[in-house]
Amino acid sequence: MHYIKLGSTGLDVSPIAIGAMTYGEPDRGHPVWSKGEAEARPLIQHALEAGINFFDTANMYSNGSSEEILGRALEDYADRDSVVIATKLRHPMRTGPNGRGLSRKAIMTEVEHSLRRLGTDYIDLYQIHRNDHATRWEETLEALSDLVKQGKVRYLGASSMHAWEFAKALHLQRQNGWARFVSMQNHYNLLAREEEREMIPLCLDEGVGTIIWSPLARGRLARGWDDARSTARSETDGAYADLLYSPAQEASNRDIIEAVGKVAEGHGVTRAQIALAWLRHQPVVTAPLVGAGSIEQIDEAVASLDVELTEDEVRALEGPYTPRYDWQGISDEAELEAIRNRIPGMALS
Repeated sequence: MHYIKLGSTGLDVSPIAIGAMTYGEPDRGHPVWSKGEAEARPLIQHALEAGINFFDTANMYSNGSSEEILGRALEDYADRDSVVIATKLRHPMRTGPNGRGLSRKAIMTEVEHSLRRLGTDYIDLYQIHRNDHATRWEETLEALSDLVKQGKVRYLGASSMHAWEFAKALHLQRQNGWARFVSMQNHYNLLAREEEREMIPLCLDEGVGTIIWSPLARGRLARGWDDARSTARSETDGAYADLLYSPAQEASNRDIIEAVGKVAEGHGVTRAQIALAWLRHQPVVTAPLVGAGSIEQIDEAVASLDVELTEDEVRALEGPYTPRYDWQGISDEAELEAIRNRIPGMALS
């Protein structure tokens, strides 16, 4: 495994990260597709043996079960000083006041719960799981910086939001001498490239590394067109899953998926390896998050690091892309609001 730096930091991470949302006791989260501890531990161990040292989870995943499973496995199988543990906070963890968000109280409370569940003294990368519009940036950013000063957190990261919001946060951090966000965990793949408009150029300019969620578009890029439209994840997520891959772009999606298949055939590799290799060609990408549910998927992701695409192949993969949404064609205000909340990197015109 060849390790790379996370953004402009000195932190060494594997160019493949394991997304631990897949791991969690089914009775505490996603009963259809999450892996309980007995199934998850061999996968985490195999990832470590393959050289992967970067693991991402969140306090909300399976109501804390993901952090617990990951923490126990890493304690048994890994050298803590060699692995990079990333987790997130913001979403509801309990009912009642102060059970969610990014207030100082919520941050100071949730970091202690995450440290306990992970069984560690520090978190390598602590990320805000979207912005909290009910709390002023200054309160959130100062509290996060205090965690770095206290030694409970090594680095800070953010996740999908408007580029202007992220730019404001980075400005406030620099202005006040607070620890800065070093990473952006955002949504980016061959079927969803809207982040190329503003967020990715901002990250490049600021030296922020990106960690990609849904790099295979919920499995759509790993399958042929006829069987790419339905997965266990998409079936259980319902309409929520389709906000990012609107039927309005069906022709474009088909062409992209077919292009992935053609390039994969030419290299003699899988479609997933081509989709992941394309991400590696993007200079802002540090690592895709792979929610591996099997040994084979981990090996496939690692093998993608050996795939080198030509410029002609990159153009063939990118050529069919069209903007993902026809905003003028959406009249229902509830649908518009759902899209605003789901895809904060896009502005509605």
